[in-house]
Amino acid sequence: MSLLASLRETLPARVGIDTRGLAAVRIALGLLVLCDLALRLPDIAAFYTDAGVLPRSLLAAAYPTISRLSLYTLSGSLAWALFLFGLTALAAVALVVGYRSRLAAFVLFVLLLSLHARNLLVANAGNWLLRRLLLWCAFLPLGRRWALDARRVVDDRGRAVSVATLGVLVQVVVVYAVNAVLKLQGDLWVEGSAVQYIYRVDSLTVGLGNLVAGTPLLSVGSHAWLALLVCSPLLVLARGRVRTALVAALAGGHLFMFATLRLGVFPLVSVASLLVFLPPSVWDRVERRTERVRARLRDRAAALPTPGDWPTVPHSATQALAAVALAFVLVWSLASVGFLTVPAAPVDPEERRWDMFAPYPETEDNWSVPVGTTTDGQRVDAFRGGEPQFVVDDSGKTYPNVSWYLYLTSLPDAPTLRPGFADYLCDRWDRHHDSQLTSVELIHVTQEMYPEPSAPERQSLGAFDC
Repeated sequence: MSLLASLRETLPARVGIDTRGLAAVRIALGLLVLCDLALRLPDIAAFYTDAGVLPRSLLAAAYPTISRLSLYTLSGSLAWALFLFGLTALAAVALVVGYRSRLAAFVLFVLLLSLHARNLLVANAGNWLLRRLLLWCAFLPLGRRWALDARRVVDDRGRAVSVATLGVLVQVVVVYAVNAVLKLQGDLWVEGSAVQYIYRVDSLTVGLGNLVAGTPLLSVGSHAWLALLVCSPLLVLARGRVRTALVAALAGGHLFMFATLRLGVFPLVSVASLLVFLPPSVWDRVERRTERVRARLRDRAAALPTPGDWPTVPHSATQALAAVALAFVLVWSLASVGFLTVPAAPVDPEERRWDMFAPYPETEDNWSVPVGTTTDGQRVDAFRGGEPQFVVDDSGKTYPNVSWYLYLTSLPDAPTLRPGFADYLCDRWDRHHDSQLTSVELIHVTQEMYPEPSAPERQSLGAFDC
């Protein structure tokens, strides 16, 4: 058999994606967007309006280019932010049910880009990956199965093979491969103690994380996770049971992180991204076990109007755009680990790379304490209330949620944004308390946690008048 014939036989099996897998990814990403919005909703005024920590004037001064990418900057009102949240939720529902699936994916990409650009400090690598996956979904046939769009499909061959399918597979593998390269540059990951460091950081651990901290299991887990990352290219190169086993192992690791670390939806987004690698045999079993549920949903969907024909982008054009996106992913990834130099890049690739806990893990616990002074001279915690406490509170008061964790731990590296936080605290305190604040001093506390906790060290990030 010639080399060309061999490639024609083996490539579709490796770069093709079962259309049921695409449907599962579509549903999972839509649900994750809804979950992420629900988690952000209680703090929508604090993070996405002019009355919050980052008014538009401060955003434009700190990030003049990025701020132009956000629809949220068209107005600083709460009503506008709620409208955009509602629009994002509506697009997410459309993606879940498979109505105009590719359009819904692209609209979600634009809306999430706007959301994250409005306040960079409350977005992490999981949000970046979610956006990337939604952009790839705009090139993929998401609506062939388990979707309202499927009623317009005349012929579903069961497997999609294109530049876009290769692109989304490469995108997922690149996340793991880049992280593997960076982790191999750190001695702690190679020797197997890195995870021990991570789980000693109290502000980072949640739930079961406090139980497993310090156990020998983490040392084994450190070696095992690094090995999985190194083997990640097998997600594309392998087939059958080997690929399925690797997907299961990586997904298990992400679910363990979700149950033990303060990472938001990042681990769940990673699990969703792995669904594209599952072979048809897995989806055959899924369909057999969900036949009754799918039959009920089909009966209810039959009463809904079938989506009509809208003008569509030609297949050749979408694949050309997918090829450009794939080239960008490869070039950016190589530049992010120093294998390639990108001249005059507006953003340094090494500042936006998949470096989760790499090359060195977190070894310090850190938290912020905004110390407010009232008109009668009393010192209070202007964020949490009560007296200032310079220790991590395991009850959750130190960081109410992952957004506040990301924001408060980023303040030491964002001096231009500190006045906005101080102004927000002053206004919020005066609205909810009988006393008034005259000033706020931002205190940042760090504590080395491994091998043994050291004495906390305090650093003033500045004092601000109200």
